[in-house]
Amino acid sequence: MEYSSKEEIGKTILIIAAHPDDEVLGCGASIAKWSNAGDSVHILIMAEGETSRAEVRDINLNSKELSLLANSAKEAGKVLGAASVKVLGLPDNRMDSLDQLDVIKLIEKEIGRLRPHTVVTHYGGDLNIDHRITHEAVVTACRPQTGHCVQKLLEFEVASSTGWQSTSLGAAFNPNWYEDVSDTLDRKIKALEVYKSEMRHWPHARSIQSVENLAKYRGASVGRNAAEGFMLLRIIR
Repeated sequence: MEYSSKEEIGKTILIIAAHPDDEVLGCGASIAKWSNAGDSVHILIMAEGETSRAEVRDINLNSKELSLLANSAKEAGKVLGAASVKVLGLPDNRMDSLDQLDVIKLIEKEIGRLRPHTVVTHYGGDLNIDHRITHEAVVTACRPQTGHCVQKLLEFEVASSTGWQSTSLGAAFNPNWYEDVSDTLDRKIKALEVYKSEMRHWPHARSIQSVENLAKYRGASVGRNAAEGFMLLRIIR
């Protein structure tokens, strides 16, 4: 499924997320901010985000739910001002069953088509296996070869995955890049409200109140009303 709303303008930014809603949880307010600034923000979602909840993966049995999620991704993208949203539909929470090279090639294809200046994806230490595989595939696809278009590579955090990983398995998420989203946090919340099936009630980490609290905490860390935190992997000036 692909949705496209406008021609590319300004700087091109590609958000690569594992599941529908990860893009909003991770950097939804920044997407709205970048779009407002005239950047062309594209969203690539790798997996379908639904079938792992059943005992056996059956896309026909879950066709209604899959269609709802895909449409939610499109509508959330519109709320945030994204230039396009594409959902590839890889198996949910089973991306480790795929050849990593095949996943990398899917990402390389989109990078080759869009030629983004900036790529934003998952933190590599998340609890969710699809998040980690997406991260590894993105880093590989964005390796800094001569003439490669990607000049900035950022990692975002996802509530209910990044914070749930055991720190004994690696370093905790420690942002060193902040986007002031005081003016666009409301757009992130509206986009999350589109994903009704994915959100939970307080005090779950993936509740609206928790997302707002995290944005305020990241903002207070840098003297702003609200912020989204990232880890900068690479920047070329």
